[in-house]
Amino acid sequence: MSKKFYITTPIYYVNDKPHIGHAYTTIVADVLARWHRQNKGDVFFLTGTDEHGTKVAESAAAVGKTPQEFCDEISALFEAKWKNLNISNDDFIRTTSARHKKRVIEIFNLLKDAKTPQGREVIYQGEYKGLYCTGCEKFLTEKELVDGKCPDHKTAPAELKEKNYFFRLSDYKDILRKKIEKDEINIFPVKRKNEALAMLEFIDDFSVSRETVKWGIDLPFDKSQKIYVWVDALSNYLTALGYPDDKNYKKWWPADVQLMAQDILKFHTLYWPAILMALGLSLPKNICIHGFFTINGEKMSKSLGNAIDPDELVEKYGVDATRYLLLSQFAFGEEADVQVARFPEKFNSNLANGLGNLVARVSNLLEKNKIPTDLRHDYNHDRKLTKEFEEKMENYKFNEALEVLWKRLRACDEILTKTEPWKMKNKEEIKKVLEPVAQDILSVAELLQPFMPATSEKIVAQFGAKQIKKGETLFPRIS
Repeated sequence: MSKKFYITTPIYYVNDKPHIGHAYTTIVADVLARWHRQNKGDVFFLTGTDEHGTKVAESAAAVGKTPQEFCDEISALFEAKWKNLNISNDDFIRTTSARHKKRVIEIFNLLKDAKTPQGREVIYQGEYKGLYCTGCEKFLTEKELVDGKCPDHKTAPAELKEKNYFFRLSDYKDILRKKIEKDEINIFPVKRKNEALAMLEFIDDFSVSRETVKWGIDLPFDKSQKIYVWVDALSNYLTALGYPDDKNYKKWWPADVQLMAQDILKFHTLYWPAILMALGLSLPKNICIHGFFTINGEKMSKSLGNAIDPDELVEKYGVDATRYLLLSQFAFGEEADVQVARFPEKFNSNLANGLGNLVARVSNLLEKNKIPTDLRHDYNHDRKLTKEFEEKMENYKFNEALEVLWKRLRACDEILTKTEPWKMKNKEEIKKVLEPVAQDILSVAELLQPFMPATSEKIVAQFGAKQIKKGETLFPRIS
């Protein structure tokens, strides 16, 4: 496990409020950040908001606010929701912040002077004519449309013709292909790698500025143009570190893991590495992309109005349970249907009747019989459990990592059912049964810390005492 660990989420677009799609990506990042910290890693965890572009300006106008007022309000919502989910980010970058804008301008000046591997200018001026989806804030090709419409927003893109500046991606396509094929740009899972390679066959040079956009950063070498929102946004992973001269950039770059959903695969697996190569910078070590969430078979998105507010889940289930329910339901990387209707059943079976009930039974028996314990506060002593858990974590199999822990908890329940220590009279016999079970609970609780930090802390404190006592109910049943 790397001692330096720089992890990023995408910066989330502020055209509307955050939903559990954003929450899922951010919780995954938080779990990985906490796991590396737990293993003595030096961690920098970045998230933030993407605040420029026509869509933001239109959303602001629709509610009678200036774009900046609107961005301030929605960005604050993201920060509040991440706090409510106990997200441990080290920084929160905003693309309207002075520090970001200053660094983006420096990046564009460097790109303007850069040359491609063929010795041509990286940035050149030209005319763009094509299809543009304002909902995505991106240009689309005919091949990307479904029945003539944007596949995500179900609307026909507008035909645009304007003078732009372009990034000469065509000079990087062969290099990109080789680096992706050899996993020098490591894209996880493999199906996303294959998607990136397929996209590479039909994409070409891309626009880095917009002539008609009003809400954005001025292109430093042509004030009649605004920096295209996606290039502005991608730069955040550098600007938050103070690129090009800050000590934080020198310490943390390159990113060890960059997380996102599949709708921004093209930008992060093709455009972003090409920009970095043009700047002469190292590439991210791992780009991890999860599938879309669906609700009733449709992609969950703010624009379609079927999003779920993470605060509603926290209010009903609590913070740690919400984190558990979202990460245990399906495998990372795959498309998944979020079945919120099944959450109460899973909460009761796995948390209330599972972990919570086991902790209560064992602690109650130890206290009732006044049995002291001598447990080890080091989950690494249980190498079988730790190794199995870590193998799942290293491969982003978060649902399977949790199942490793719950398998051990179920084994503890089976021991209690088989031995019935509550019927025993001899304290030594009771201790012989309960102490190993209590040790397993403690080991599981310690490994559970990245997923359920508050619950882990409570159990570790409870089972760390010489005389374990029954504590508060961890997960009251939901009727």
